[in-house]
Amino acid sequence: MEVTINLQRFDPETDAPIAKYQEYTIEISEVSTVLDAIIKIHEEIDGTVAMRYSCRSSICGSCAMKINGSAALGCKTRLVEVSEDGGTITVEPVGNLPVVKDLVADFTPFWNKIKSVDPYLKPSGPEPEFERIASNESMTSLLTAQNCIMCGCCVSDCTVLEVDSTFAGPAALAKAWRFTEDPRDAATNERLKILNDTNGGMWDCTRCMKCVEVCPKEVAPMDRIMEIREAAIQAGNTNTPGYRHTESMYNSVKKNGRLDETRLAIDSAGWTNLPRLLDLAPIGIAAMRKGKLPPIRPHKADDNKKIKDIYDNVENEAD
Repeated sequence: MEVTINLQRFDPETDAPIAKYQEYTIEISEVSTVLDAIIKIHEEIDGTVAMRYSCRSSICGSCAMKINGSAALGCKTRLVEVSEDGGTITVEPVGNLPVVKDLVADFTPFWNKIKSVDPYLKPSGPEPEFERIASNESMTSLLTAQNCIMCGCCVSDCTVLEVDSTFAGPAALAKAWRFTEDPRDAATNERLKILNDTNGGMWDCTRCMKCVEVCPKEVAPMDRIMEIREAAIQAGNTNTPGYRHTESMYNSVKKNGRLDETRLAIDSAGWTNLPRLLDLAPIGIAAMRKGKLPPIRPHKADDNKKIKDIYDNVENEAD
């Protein structure tokens, strides 16, 4: 089949840090992958193309890249999956990380975030004679997160990291979940408190699901982040804007059948947090000028009794 690879190029010695692209048209087997195509370009057409790869078997995660706008492993993505014969495939380096050259990204920020969650066991008690044993059931539960190959696809497409580099990111938080759930770890409460209190922690995830969509190993980082939140709440870590935001939304929908946006903003900031409330004032003034200020008295759903019944049923099942 014939395909055209629209490859993003960047050479730090000669190029300004803006995206530019170069097209390569090649003949290649229908069973080939995007990585196969890039290697063919490198070996037969343009030896200056820089990329990173190793196992070519979806194990090492080295060949993560953006293919037609979404992060994926080049060795796992077949050409026929992303292009018809003669079609164009756009290939770019992973997002939210500095580009070294062409498709090669600097993973230093990625690894710094992984290290920030203390990705190792913190057991207590005397050193065992042989090893610390975990049950088959607990290890099966941890298997989802252990499947992570650190490819960076989830970080690449994280919409929060696009605007906030202080966010821990889906890979690091999924790794943190792996240790908070390990029965051999004695620092679970400490971990949960840090993740709950730290700026850029678990409450900054917007649940866009991009990390779930692009993860090649079905780790589902967003699901792990939601489970960390639940564990932190169960452990009593509730004095944070993230928890107050969640609680306010829960209560306002239960009461009115709709979200009370005014109350949500104030509850999230904290009624006694005067500096944060003052920070909200310019936002409120700008919204008022644009006619977007939420009503002081919240709207109610036409039939919010049905919504209350749903809440009651769920709460009764939980009890």
